[in-house]
Amino acid sequence: MLDNDDYWGMKADTYCMLLHLSQLTSLLLPGLGFVLPVIMWATNKEKSTKIDKHGKAATNWILSLIIYYLICSVLIITPVGALGILVLALFNLLFVIVAGQRAYQAQPWVYPLSIPFLK
Repeated sequence: MLDNDDYWGMKADTYCMLLHLSQLTSLLLPGLGFVLPVIMWATNKEKSTKIDKHGKAATNWILSLIIYYLICSVLIITPVGALGILVLALFNLLFVIVAGQRAYQAQPWVYPLSIPFLK
């Protein structure tokens, strides 16, 4: 991997931060926060080990979050399901902000509760 420091006109740490924070675009357009980070990772993963690591961490969290949301959706007929959806939304917001901050500081971070689909 090259690890040259220019990705879409920005340094790798800034790019990785935006990769994580791009998950919040689902607040504006549902589903975009699941697709955009994966696209950002897939288009540059061969060029940088940083982007590959952060992209895998974000993708693992996205896939885990989808599974957790599906489970809570099935349980929505109970208060546990509704509470679970709210807790997941709060965790997602918190985790994405922390991951973005860590990426900008060039520190790898694994999302808590994330299932390691990609290693």
